[in-house]
Amino acid sequence: MEVFGYRKLIAYQKAKEVVRHTYKLLKKFPSEERYAMCDQLRRASVSITSNIAEGVNRYSVKDKAHFIEMSFGSLMEVSSQFEVAEELGYITAEERLSMDKLIEVVARLLSGLQNSYKPSID
Repeated sequence: MEVFGYRKLIAYQKAKEVVRHTYKLLKKFPSEERYAMCDQLRRASVSITSNIAEGVNRYSVKDKAHFIEMSFGSLMEVSSQFEVAEELGYITAEERLSMDKLIEVVARLLSGLQNSYKPSID
């Protein structure tokens, strides 16, 4: 098993883009959100990459699939929070659409990764 093999995964690399884009957009949020929505978005976005890394390095295929599923859940949390942020006027519609496109890419990649574990689970 390669310890840092997760770094080679396109899903992981694109998920890091979600993290970078999230941190960039959070600079636009009002200061009163610093300890609420901003913290939640930071945790959720970093959780995407963390769960990929942890899952890929698990020995059990069931555990691998579980962590990828958790990563997907965090990705959807980020999506939901940015939708609310747009409605609150913290980011523009264009910024949310840009994030949505990136989220769609990561979602497809995570789905493919998850499916790669399915034959082993069944």
